Amino acid sequence: MRRAYLLFATFAFVACSGETNGQPAQRAGAPVEQGAANTDFEPAFEGQTRAPEARSNVAIAVEEIAARLEHPWAIEVLPDGRLLVTERAGRLRVISADGRASQRVSGLPQALVRSQGGLLDVALSPNFASDRLIYWSYAEARGGGANGTSVARGRLNANATRVENVQVIFRQQPAWDSGGHFGSRLVFDGDGRLYVTLGDRQQRESREQAQDNATHIGKVVRINADGSAPADNPFAGRAGARAEIWSYGHRNVQGAALHPETGELWIVEHGPRGGDEVNIVRAARNYGWPVISYGEEYNGSPVNGGVAVRDGMEQPIYYWDPVIAPGGMLFYRGDLFPWRGNLLIAGLETQTIVRLELDGERVAAEERLLRGEVGRIRDVAEAADGALWIVTDEDNGRLLRLTPQR
Repeated sequence: MRRAYLLFATFAFVACSGETNGQPAQRAGAPVEQGAANTDFEPAFEGQTRAPEARSNVAIAVEEIAARLEHPWAIEVLPDGRLLVTERAGRLRVISADGRASQRVSGLPQALVRSQGGLLDVALSPNFASDRLIYWSYAEARGGGANGTSVARGRLNANATRVENVQVIFRQQPAWDSGGHFGSRLVFDGDGRLYVTLGDRQQRESREQAQDNATHIGKVVRINADGSAPADNPFAGRAGARAEIWSYGHRNVQGAALHPETGELWIVEHGPRGGDEVNIVRAARNYGWPVISYGEEYNGSPVNGGVAVRDGMEQPIYYWDPVIAPGGMLFYRGDLFPWRGNLLIAGLETQTIVRLELDGERVAAEERLLRGEVGRIRDVAEAADGALWIVTDEDNGRLLRLTPQR
């Protein structure tokens, strides 16, 4: 049953100086209330963490469109306005925008449902209108208890009930006996190449391989639509390196989106206790994990001796301590909310949408929306009319539509 209710954002006073595309270029004032930090690192530059709090003065209307979803993970909007929604439990659903119709899509290979693993992201082919191809990532059993992130594609039939001609186009190597850190976000670039984010598999031994380019562990890879490695990838043809690798030194990237102006890939990745990061992913760059981090181990000890800066390793443009536990993210492109160009990030731990106002490649201000009001937010997507879709990560997960209250 559809339900609607109203939530109001809470705001702190800030002083602004200058504007960029209608957004404050600089702010002064207190940061968002977020609790004590786990670590005492000094940021590498001003504004790298705890940016001033923003205010948007928007009352958000929340409409429940569907419920009883089992840990929904991703949302993809079809051209006709219906939604593809993955459930980590291994189901792909097509849900109408009014919630009155919901059907399961058959034909997908079986996903390994274990801890953080299962059916994860879903994305449309850039040529979906003509080829009706969809792509999805999932945890795949590889034998002997080992598993890894895999990507498959198939043709969604005319009535969206079945995927046909399924091909597994990519498998993370090596496989690992672990239920964590699958990464799994899928993003097509403007040339039809597919970025796939891959986690470090959440174990001490495996995470060291984030620095080893002979593996896919802790990497962002870039592949052609058929799974082959583009000839212009930075490690293509290099001995001892995987040709699919675009960047390395990542922990667990679960949010990614293309910048609407530059076309570059921006990501948000989970840190340990503290140290969730926003990064701009560039070819052959090393993002440091587990050599550097702004977080600490779950037992409270420092990561790799407590180093946050090292030559040859990229600094995040922004980090959080304590963590927000990020899910999906997007750059808002619509006009329904007054947030055009802002970065919106689903927050699991914070139970918020984290809104970041940007000044070029720097974060100018931050706002927390829906603070604790709807639960753990796993993914966020934008509808054609500028409304927002979110899903909540729970046994009885919900699909919610957000619009400004008129």
